Amino acid sequence: MLYRNFRAPGGGEIDIVVRDGAELCFVEVKTRTKIGAGRPLDAVDAPKQELIEKGAREWLRLLRRDDMPRRFDVVEVFLIEGEKPQVSLVKNAF
Repeated sequence: MLYRNFRAPGGGEIDIVVRDGAELCFVEVKTRTKIGAGRPLDAVDAPKQELIEKGAREWLRLLRRDDMPRRFDVVEVFLIEGEKPQVSLVKNAF
């Protein structure tokens, strides 16, 4: 893990920044505690994606590497009472 909870000046946010080989991965983590609440991925709508992308642009600007390969992932976490936590990674979520 390279960074957690990055907040870009002027807006934009990223939960986790990691590398996967040559790619920089900007990861959003979404948790649900009820099955009927829908998939966590569904909460990463267009406005949320824009915040994440804005944070990623700022991260890359700070690195002076806007040409670096990147992707946007979502980690879905289900915390249902009485059950083992379920965690799944959605690569290239948007």
